[in-house]
Amino acid sequence: MKKVKKLVVGNWKMNPVSLEEARKIVGTVKRNMKNIKRTEVVFCPPFVYLSPLSKAMKGSLSLGAQDANSETAGPFTGEVGHLQLPQFGVKYVIVGHSERRNMGETDEIVNKKVQSVTSLGMTAIVCVGESSRDANGEYLDFVKQQILKALKDVPKKSFENIVIAYEPIWAIGAKQAMTSLDLHEMSIFIKKVLKDSYSIASDGVRIIYGGSVDRVNASSLVKEGNVSGLLVGRQSLESKDFVEIINLVDAQ
Repeated sequence: MKKVKKLVVGNWKMNPVSLEEARKIVGTVKRNMKNIKRTEVVFCPPFVYLSPLSKAMKGSLSLGAQDANSETAGPFTGEVGHLQLPQFGVKYVIVGHSERRNMGETDEIVNKKVQSVTSLGMTAIVCVGESSRDANGEYLDFVKQQILKALKDVPKKSFENIVIAYEPIWAIGAKQAMTSLDLHEMSIFIKKVLKDSYSIASDGVRIIYGGSVDRVNASSLVKEGNVSGLLVGRQSLESKDFVEIINLVDAQ
């Protein structure tokens, strides 16, 4: 497999309020990308900003969506279908985020979305992660099952369009992220699951981390945590902090 870049994904969620602010964030990051050589940056704004922001995505900047319905069309009020996204230059789609799962999204729905997104050549950022940890290590099997169910019946050729985003729910919005050591162990575990279940080499699928990422912990999470990038929430809306995170990842 060809050498791939590291990945820094900004998940804006339902922010910012105005298109003007969205353009400012992208503009600031874009102006500071000249020395970024080994990292791809993905902005995942609300759907309403995809079209106006698409023209700004050049070089190492890519556009992503926060979700995509797996149906081709139909009576699905408020939904955006996967077939509607490529026309806006969308290359990545976040699938199975815990906030979507909290609204009733099942493993089966996640699986359908992964298949529909990758079938179009877009990359699915598949979110997995436990709600809490236990001394018996049952959370490991929970994460394993999330991965297996999400990737069920996905063609082998589509795995180049898969990114696993490990985002433990207990770390989202917390005061601090998980430790780099714990992340390293989970990265090894996820790679083993992929190898044992799909014969995927250790570098065959990128694994990124999300959960209280900031400019203080970004470097150690990537380097010592043994991951290929980061899924950044609130700090991706602070353009200066986001630029610093990108630079820290690119330096690894």
